[in-house]
Amino acid sequence: MASPDLFPNVSFSDVSAGAAPVADGATAAFGVDATSGGPRLSLVRAGKPEVEPTIEIDLSDAQIFKLGPKEWLCVSDESEAKAGVDEKSFSRAVKVVLRTEAESKAFSLAFQRWKQRVISGKTGELLENGSIIASRSKFDTKIEASSAKMYFHYYGQLLHQQNMLQDFVRTGTYYAAVMENRSDFEGRVVVDVGAGSGILSLFAAQAGARHVYAVEASEMAEHAQRLISGNPSLGQRITVIKGKVEEVELPEKADILISEPMGTLLVNERMLESYVIARDRLLAPNGKMFPTTGRTGFPFVKFSNFSYILQIHMAPFSDEYLYVEMANKALFWQQHNFFGVDLTPLHGSAFQGYFSQPVVDAFDPRLLISPPTYHTLDFTNMKEEELYEIDIPLSFVASVGTRVHGLACWFDVLFNGSTVQRWLTTAPGSPTTHWYQLRCVLSQPLYVMAGQEITGRLHLVAHSSQSYTIYLTMSAKMWGVGAEQGGILQTSTGKLELKEPYYRLSQPQSYMTSQDQQQQQPSLQPQGSEQQMQEGLSPGITIDQVDQDCGLH
Repeated sequence: MASPDLFPNVSFSDVSAGAAPVADGATAAFGVDATSGGPRLSLVRAGKPEVEPTIEIDLSDAQIFKLGPKEWLCVSDESEAKAGVDEKSFSRAVKVVLRTEAESKAFSLAFQRWKQRVISGKTGELLENGSIIASRSKFDTKIEASSAKMYFHYYGQLLHQQNMLQDFVRTGTYYAAVMENRSDFEGRVVVDVGAGSGILSLFAAQAGARHVYAVEASEMAEHAQRLISGNPSLGQRITVIKGKVEEVELPEKADILISEPMGTLLVNERMLESYVIARDRLLAPNGKMFPTTGRTGFPFVKFSNFSYILQIHMAPFSDEYLYVEMANKALFWQQHNFFGVDLTPLHGSAFQGYFSQPVVDAFDPRLLISPPTYHTLDFTNMKEEELYEIDIPLSFVASVGTRVHGLACWFDVLFNGSTVQRWLTTAPGSPTTHWYQLRCVLSQPLYVMAGQEITGRLHLVAHSSQSYTIYLTMSAKMWGVGAEQGGILQTSTGKLELKEPYYRLSQPQSYMTSQDQQQQQPSLQPQGSEQQMQEGLSPGITIDQVDQDCGLH
């Protein structure tokens, strides 16, 4: 096959006209009509490229039906007008026979892909105001075009794919989960949602999948095609489809969906919603999903043999070093004479601005002052709209007396294979992943005693920039004599933007207990150089250290 849009050595016949089949050697080509600019399917007799195509099918109103493993019926609306006679409309049916089942699948995908170019009824039809409106998918209606452009540009670059591939906890867990559960993949149809480099598609093929559809919307689809073509023993069973799962059409339903849809705090980038849509659009009724479930110790609803449940874990933490580091960032705005300008009117806004950034780093689990709780997202039966707003009540009991600086979060998923169960965790203290952990730091810490109850609310609200606004409330309840009567002693709130985190990837501080931290609380005064303060770097961390941590050296 010369290209995804050109199919040589096919045979076809105009069923509606009762014409005899054209012998093998004809060509089916998808392209753009020179007159209307709309998509069309051209069926050309062998050896006659200089003449007009034998049959042209306008894809704006055409449909395709599968007659057999290699046979398709293309049906379109036609019209005929003669002088003095009213125009007559009729349907035209053309049977197309491909050489192999693989080409048959590719032909169907090409048909659907070109048909999706149809806009506003007839292809290229102008509306009354002179503009052209393209049909919009669910993704397009809820995500800003500028955000989507940046998102797909980011994941279309190999350096970012390399960053994920080199996360050996992530990649190794997926590989082990697939290969240890070959019985779930052998002879099955697999759809890789958001395939990226195509690595999971190749894993599925290694495990014996009958066919894998690698769906990828970014330019990475071209790199994936080259990688898969470079592994021909596996690539012959993989079809790369460039498009969004909200839009693509497949010639068959999937037995298994495999994907890595998790972002920071699990939900960032809002790909989980696309995964739910893929479940509803592309997965067979008894299909399976990889990953499958969250932490054990709770009941979950079955989805055939698999469930797809993820958990966000949360716990309050105490970290004086982090709090001072963030507070110090705003000291720049306390200058009264910055080239003759008083900057202090902006100090309050700058201070709150730094605390609106969630902190992404790997921290010592001993900074947690309470056992964690969790919130479950059950993807086996939840609706996509349930991810638009996530409301999580919080309740903890402090194990030590200390200052509470905020809420720490991470997530776990389970690959619940038929043979082996394999966990992927991003918990503090476990091998570090590219997700790290996330901490929401309060600008006003809480003071608690051992045994005191901490309550609150974590409220996530999705927005069109493919992320969430985080609203955090934490309160310390009454403690000691009379505490059973209830009441709140102190409350602290924060509003954070998940899309704009502070990546704190510096060398970890030596650990101190909460009591030691209170005895040796650092001063909220700049201890580093003037250059460090101007660059927004924390005291004790050099520019070279930050460059090394970011991979600049």
